[in-house]
Parts: sequence; structure tokens; C-alpha cells
Amino acid sequence: MKELKGSQKKYLRGLAHNLNPSAFVGQKGITETLIGEIDRALEASELIKVKFNDFKEKDQKNSLIKEISKATQSHIAGMIGHVVILYRPNEILEKQHIKLT
Repeated sequence: MKELKGSQKKYLRGLAHNLNPSAFVGQKGITETLIGEIDRALEASELIKVKFNDFKEKDQKNSLIKEISKATQSHIAGMIGHVVILYRPNEILEKQHIKLT
């Protein structure tokens, strides 16, 4: 998986501005159900937001974000407060909605 450039991340953050969170990470942390939910959302729309509830420590949140990104094979486009933006291009070229240069 190729790393995103800064300009690509900025473009994706702009696209994600009006999106509502597709999934919420709560006290239970990361579960298989949550990973499945995020995976399905990425399959459907390529770009999603995930909101973290009840996480005060940034280090804990960052490690969970990396774990989610690895499990879903997605890119981290950005993080604003308690919300992370994830991007994964659709494997089928005809279904790719977002074109990165």
C-alpha cells in the first residue's frame, strides 16, 4: 500500500468535511464487529470518518487508529479532534469514486 502525499491528504480532508462519522469507537475499543463495519463502509464509499468516544489520551487513540488502518488496509488521511478520516480506494477501477493524482 503506497503512502499518501501531503497534497492528497489535504484533498481527501476537504472531501470528508461534510461527511458524518460512519463508525464509533467506544469503551470496548476495537472489536471484529467494528472492523467489519469500517470495512463495509470503506467498500461502499472509499472515504469515511470514524469517531472516538471516551478516549482522552492521544497516544492510546493514535495506536488504535494505526491498528484500525492496518486491519482495514486503509490510509489515514487526517485526524481532527476525536475524528479520524480513513481512505481506501476500491479494488474495482470502475467503482472508484475518488481519483488521486
